[in-house]
Amino acid sequence: MPWYSALAIYVLFWVICGFVILPIGVRTSDELGESKVAGQADSAPANFRPGRTVLWTTILSGILFGLFYLNFIYRWIEPLTFTRT
Repeated sequence: MPWYSALAIYVLFWVICGFVILPIGVRTSDELGESKVAGQADSAPANFRPGRTVLWTTILSGILFGLFYLNFIYRWIEPLTFTRT
């Protein structure tokens, strides 16, 4: 696999993992008992930490991409092939 293909696949893993990690641990102002700012949506996060999100996204995507790449090399799971008889 060329390096640019591996990089593109890793970026896809990273973005998908980002959407999975994004809502984990985020609480609203009501859940934390904090006062809201005027005009703030009820569902707006009060404790969003982007650094933590990026760190966990990178860790999870690295693990999943590593498994993907090892499967690419060692062929643990083969793609299905359908043949007509």
